[in-house]
Amino acid sequence: MRSHDLGFTLSWLGHSAFLIATPGGRQVLIDPFLTGNPRTPKGFTLPALDLILLTHGNGDHLGDTIELAKAHDCPVFCGFELGEWLLAQGVARASGMGKGGTQRAVGVSVTGTHAIHSSSIDMAGGAYAGEPMGFVITLENGARVYHAGDTGPMLDMQLIRELYAPDMALLPIGDLYTMGPREAAWAAQALGVRFVVPMHFGTFDVLTGTVDALRAEMAARGVSAAVIAPEPGEAVR
Repeated sequence: MRSHDLGFTLSWLGHSAFLIATPGGRQVLIDPFLTGNPRTPKGFTLPALDLILLTHGNGDHLGDTIELAKAHDCPVFCGFELGEWLLAQGVARASGMGKGGTQRAVGVSVTGTHAIHSSSIDMAGGAYAGEPMGFVITLENGARVYHAGDTGPMLDMQLIRELYAPDMALLPIGDLYTMGPREAAWAAQALGVRFVVPMHFGTFDVLTGTVDALRAEMAARGVSAAVIAPEPGEAVR
């Protein structure tokens, strides 16, 4: 475990999946694409979950949400239409929201933010899942983590900085379907965060962005944020 004096523990589970152990001892899982994810850490065992956050309905984010929500009997925060679909799948505590809205559970506040992407259920039969989202997660000690979801660069990131001042940004860098390293470096600068954690890269061959390229682009822009790039399953705090 690497220490960065964050006041909470963050574990990357591959792709866009993260587990946050909050200062109050709560476990928050984001975009739980675990089964079928080639970067899911082998032998990793999830703790009892208190909250699941789901940015959009694509299968590489929806992942194991339904099974985990039922097994752990925990709330799932997501966009409104996606929440309605989850309720129809028997996820009793799915709770939809809109961008700019905030929900609270287990001492954690979650605010929905804009993201530029698609959002559809790409399981058998398919379904419209509303618009994609990101989240600003405010923990019990006031620390704020921004999970951008799948997105390209957007001026809303300047608004996120002004309204929420996140300490850490979890940013996609894989390119093709999301931002690449160049765009993510701009996003880090626009957000004004202390820490950047890259995600949504290396899972599949088409996701070609790299951590080294991100660091080079940030250096070229004079971005002072520290890049934290844990291995899948590694915890940082």
